Amino acid sequence: MSFSVNTNASALSALFNLNGTTRALEDTQTKINTGLEISSAKDNAAIFSIAQQLRADLRGYNAVKQSLDRAISTTDIALAAAGSISDLLIEMKERSVAAADAGLDPVSRNALNEDFIALRDQIGIIINNAEFNGTNLLDRDAGGIGDDVTAITNPAADQTITILHQDLTLTSGLMAITAAETISTQANASSAVSALTASLATVNNVLTVLGAGAKSLESQRVFADKISDTIEIGIGNLVDADLAKESANLQALQVKQQLGVQALSIANQSPQSILSLFGGG
Repeated sequence: MSFSVNTNASALSALFNLNGTTRALEDTQTKINTGLEISSAKDNAAIFSIAQQLRADLRGYNAVKQSLDRAISTTDIALAAAGSISDLLIEMKERSVAAADAGLDPVSRNALNEDFIALRDQIGIIINNAEFNGTNLLDRDAGGIGDDVTAITNPAADQTITILHQDLTLTSGLMAITAAETISTQANASSAVSALTASLATVNNVLTVLGAGAKSLESQRVFADKISDTIEIGIGNLVDADLAKESANLQALQVKQQLGVQALSIANQSPQSILSLFGGG
């Protein structure tokens, strides 16, 4: 058995083991603090790269959901407005049929006409207010062109759903009635009945188109939620730490660290035994 005051092999070994335990303890504490088994490329470069790509896809789907939400809101407002216009046309047709009666007195026809005009003008007000985020599916701009609504449906933004603009203004070609339509005479009233019948058919068709579009948007929105949840779960499966396991590891490593400190202390005291060789001489 040899003794040396220059080199303490047992202390060096104890220190090496203690440093290893400390590093493992720091790693475990990081996993517990972050909740991640793999928090950087140095932990596992391949898995980290896959997780980062999935995170990018997840952010992309967040943008997709925002786009779909805007389109849904715009379409819902257009649907509500078109439904109100349909109700107004039905009331206007009632007034027109009544005014087309040849036996109606002028005073009554004039009252019906005033009511008809008030209803007619409400259509324009409704259309002007059927706007969301600067987009109106039912009006038209100065150039006679309206805005379509387009929503992206995938993170690459190369797939979309488009809801076509439906011009329901009384100065367009879709509506048979005009902004100057009246039922002031029997002839005008009879003409208005035909125009209103055609206009109702037009608005009902618009409601069908917008309703189908809104259904498609909502279906895509539900799908975007589902796929986002699936991606998020997938990322968790790849990089999340098992906190129950790490908690057990933490307690074990803390005990090992304490024992390592004690072992190092004992190893550091062993050279003191050399002094006994020189005692009592």
